[in-house]
Amino acid sequence: MRNTIVKWVSRLRLALLGGALIVAGSSVAFNRLAEAKPDAKAPPVRLVVSETPLPRDGKISTSFAPVVKKVAPGVVKVFTTTKVKHVSQPFPPSMEDPFFRRFFGEDYNGDGRERHYRIPKQYGLGSGVIVTKDGYILTNNHVVDDADEIKVALTPDGREYTAKVIGKDPKTDIAVLKIEAQDLPFLTLANSDALEVGDVVLALGNPYGIGQTVTMGMISAMGRASPNLGLDYEDFIQTDAAINPGNSGGALVDAEGRLIGVNTAILSRSGGNQGIGFAVPINLARNVMESLINDGRVVRGFLGVSIQDVTPNLAKEFDLAEANGALVGDVTPKSPADKAGLQSGDVILEFNGKPVHDSRHLKLQVGQTAPGTEVPVKILRDGKRKTVEATLKELPQTDLSANARSQEPDAIDALQGVTVADLDGTARSQLKLPRDLQGALVTQVDDDSAAFEAGLRAGDVILEINRKPVQDADEAVKLSENIKDRHILLRIWSRGASRYLVVDESKAG
Repeated sequence: MRNTIVKWVSRLRLALLGGALIVAGSSVAFNRLAEAKPDAKAPPVRLVVSETPLPRDGKISTSFAPVVKKVAPGVVKVFTTTKVKHVSQPFPPSMEDPFFRRFFGEDYNGDGRERHYRIPKQYGLGSGVIVTKDGYILTNNHVVDDADEIKVALTPDGREYTAKVIGKDPKTDIAVLKIEAQDLPFLTLANSDALEVGDVVLALGNPYGIGQTVTMGMISAMGRASPNLGLDYEDFIQTDAAINPGNSGGALVDAEGRLIGVNTAILSRSGGNQGIGFAVPINLARNVMESLINDGRVVRGFLGVSIQDVTPNLAKEFDLAEANGALVGDVTPKSPADKAGLQSGDVILEFNGKPVHDSRHLKLQVGQTAPGTEVPVKILRDGKRKTVEATLKELPQTDLSANARSQEPDAIDALQGVTVADLDGTARSQLKLPRDLQGALVTQVDDDSAAFEAGLRAGDVILEINRKPVQDADEAVKLSENIKDRHILLRIWSRGASRYLVVDESKAG
C-alpha cells in the first residue's frame, strides 16, 4: 500500500500518516559533573602502570598462588557506618482527629500533622583496592555512598584505618578513598584496552563478609552495558569469575597480578553468583580517579551532539555496509561540533583515531577526552567519508536538553496512522518547543497502528521526510504524495532533540 499523508479538515489543519517507525536513540554530552568533595586538596597521585602485553600462548599455569600472594595484601575490606537518623512522615488529614492521638505515643508530633521515626544505625561491607603506596584506594560509589564513617582493614594483618572520601562519581560507580599511611602494598595497573576475550582473570574481594576470597575465570565479553544499573558511562568487563555481594569495589586482575578492573555488579536472579559479573575497566576508573584527585571533580569532554545508534535500516538509508557508528540527530549551536562543521545526518565513524561502534562508545570516548584536546572526527556525509577537527570543551554541569511533555491527542479516528497539525503558539508553549523549530506536529497516534508499536507518540514533530525539510502539515502532505519506496527516512524532534526514524511501510497493518 502506498504511504500517503491525507489532509483532514477540522479546527486544526490535520493530516494522516501511515507506516511503522523503528526508533533507536540516545544522546551524548548532556550530563552533570560528578560529585566530589568541593574542598578536596589532595596531593598528586602516583600510579604504577604496566602496559607489557600478556603472553597468549594458550598455556595455563597449574597454580596462581604466586600471583595471589603478590596481589592479596593490596585488596582491603571497607566497612561503612551510617548514623542514626530521625525522619518525619506526614499524617493523612483523617488522622488529625484528637481521638487518634493517644495511639502514637512519644513519636507523635503534637501539632497533629507528622509522626517521627527513628532509623537505627546501619552498617555496610564491601571491598577496595590500594593503588598507591601512600594510601589511595579505589572502590565503588555504592559501597560508600551516604556513609558517615568509613574504615578500611588491611589483609592479612587486620590493621584498620579511617578513610576519607576524596571524591565520588555516580555516573561510573567509582569512588576514591584516602588513608593516612605510607609504604602500603599496592597493585600495578594494566592497560584494559589491551584485554581480549578469553584472558584468564582473578577476582579478589570480601564476599558476604567471610574474609578475603579469590576466584578464577576468564573475560567473557568486553564493552558490556547493563540497563539495570542505570549508569551514564558503562563499558564493563564481563567475567565468569565468581563475584558475590561484598565483592563490590574489589580487584579484577590479570594472570600477572595487574589490576584490570574494579568489580562492580553481577547479573543474577538469585542474588548470588551465576557466572555473569561486571567490572569497571581500569582505564575508565583511572581517568575518573585522576580527575577527582587533581581537580576535585570529574572533568569530562563535551562535543555537543545528540546521537543515536545506527540500525540495519538506517545503515541502508545512509549507505553504510554495516550498522556501526553514531548518527548525529542535532548539533548544539556554538559547540565544538558546530564549530567543526558537524551536521545533522552525519554518521560518526571514528573519534580521535578509534572506531565508533555505537552511540554509547562515542559517549565514553568523548567523556574520557580532556577539554581543550583537538581530535580528528571521521564522518560519513551523503555517502562520502571526510575528517573534521574538533576542539572539545568541558561538559556543562546542567542538562542542556529540554524534555518536552507529550501533548494529549484529539479524539480522532485515524486508522493505522498518525495525525499531524501545524505548529502554533499554543503547541510551542505547551511542548516547550524552540521558536525557530519548523515541522508538522504529531497530535494523534493510533495505538493499534504499526507506528505506535514502533514508538512514535503525540508531541513529536516531523522535521524532514527523505531528507527534505517539512515546514508544516501541508508540506508533509505534498512530500508524501509521490513516495513510492516502502522505506521512508524521517527526521523528527522528540523530547528536546532530533533523531532519525525509518518507516517500513511493509510492516504497516
